[in-house]
Amino acid sequence: MISSIKELLELAPTKKVMFSTDAYASPETYFLGAKRAREVVFSVLRDTCIDGDLSVGEAIEVAKDIFALNAAQFYKINFGVKDFASKDDMHQIYLKKSDASESDVSLIRVIWVDASGQHRCRVVPVKRFNDIVTKYGVGLTFACMGMTSAVDGPADGTNLSGTGEIRLMPDLSTRWRIPWQKQEEMIMADMHLKPGEPWEYCPREALRKVSRLLKEEFNLVLNAGFEIEFYLLKSVLREGKEEWVPIDFTPYCSTAAYDAVSPVFQEVLADLHSLNISVEQLHAEAGKGQFEIALGHTVATKAADNLIFTREVVRAVARKHGLLATFVPKFALDDIGSGSHVHISLWQNGENVFMASDSSSKHGMSSVGEKFMAGVLHHLSSILAFTAPVPNSYDRIQPNTWSGAYQCWGKENREAPLRTACPPGVKDGVVSNFELKSFDGCANPHLGLAAIIASGIDGLRRLCLPEPIDANPASLDGKLQRLPTSLSESVQALEKDDILQDMIGEKLLIAIKGIRKAEINYYSLNKDAYKQLIHRY
Repeated sequence: MISSIKELLELAPTKKVMFSTDAYASPETYFLGAKRAREVVFSVLRDTCIDGDLSVGEAIEVAKDIFALNAAQFYKINFGVKDFASKDDMHQIYLKKSDASESDVSLIRVIWVDASGQHRCRVVPVKRFNDIVTKYGVGLTFACMGMTSAVDGPADGTNLSGTGEIRLMPDLSTRWRIPWQKQEEMIMADMHLKPGEPWEYCPREALRKVSRLLKEEFNLVLNAGFEIEFYLLKSVLREGKEEWVPIDFTPYCSTAAYDAVSPVFQEVLADLHSLNISVEQLHAEAGKGQFEIALGHTVATKAADNLIFTREVVRAVARKHGLLATFVPKFALDDIGSGSHVHISLWQNGENVFMASDSSSKHGMSSVGEKFMAGVLHHLSSILAFTAPVPNSYDRIQPNTWSGAYQCWGKENREAPLRTACPPGVKDGVVSNFELKSFDGCANPHLGLAAIIASGIDGLRRLCLPEPIDANPASLDGKLQRLPTSLSESVQALEKDDILQDMIGEKLLIAIKGIRKAEINYYSLNKDAYKQLIHRY
């Protein structure tokens, strides 16, 4: 029955699904049928919350629709519907994820990521969280979505200031015991003007909005999996000043490099496992002291949350071992850059429909896959304003560095910014996903994925994929368009992109452009200021 309900909700809009109590022979069978139906729908909706498809509030609204409101509207019945499930009710019955009793927890970290990609939190005593915050959230100034990577104040041109307040509403499906601090929990927050009314500047809501559009218009769900690169640094004193230097100087995939930090990664892996975050592999990267963790793919909203939690884990565990972990795109200008490459696939009714059904397809992709990727390629210069959000990002995106510097795509071509991938288990000639390389550790993952989905929707509506490039783009004598070489150029591209503005929202884009322009100005006047980014990302 559970699988049938899941399939029904994938095929039909929730506003069209009704629970019927017709044709029961006795009161007892009516009771048992209604009881079982509620159990099944609750189980399905709970899973959608855990997977990140719906927030708890959205799941409550779906339940109201299925069991009451849709039928009332269809049959034109005029009656009041009891507000039968508050977020506090859901909190009390929600699947417990921690391995210890709630009485052991003293504090809850309510986390949000701003438009500059910085992780921030408010910390609330557990009793107040359960009694007040689950219902009414935590107050936060409008200014917090206008801050840059350098200044804790709203940037000019964002239309945000210290006047006005929102509510940080915890998403109970993301509540986790903090593995490295067992007396605390952490939870992701949505931004609401008032409880139940999402704020148009909320990054998580921006991703949900375009994800809903992708589902409603094309019946597609986007899955994402991130490869997270970072440096592990140790502190040294030079001439009386503290400096942070790489933990080692070994080459790519060095066994010695991994052996040196194995205790760190054992702890990181255990912590990620406790957060139900899938890890595919990890290894030493090509930079001095650089490493990578590849996460498993999941639905976009959960993938973005998983990336945020993974950054938290890596930084915290490194700190416990006396190290500093940094995701800055170009920690050292003379060494390899760090990205957060994202692998994208499209799913329909539980099946990957990005890939072709057989090897007869020209590029190994379905028509849907080609059109979606065509949209991402077409809007890539604008997307960079989301996925490469600081001037330092463009020190990383250079030719001959496997970071994708030209506007093109390729089959297993690591110099292309978009690369189709053929992992084990996929038929010969068929690809299962594509990788976008131009995504780094300063990006807000919800905003980055929102820009990708919005671009893909435009591709599905009207675009065709050009031919792939099977050579190093830098060797083609200027035949390909160079992607933006600076944040200024990507912001200029975004300003001309009406499609992204329409789908993501004008007010949010005004704030993002204001923040990016402030970043451009600040780092142009302070040439060495990028060195401080290791303490923010």
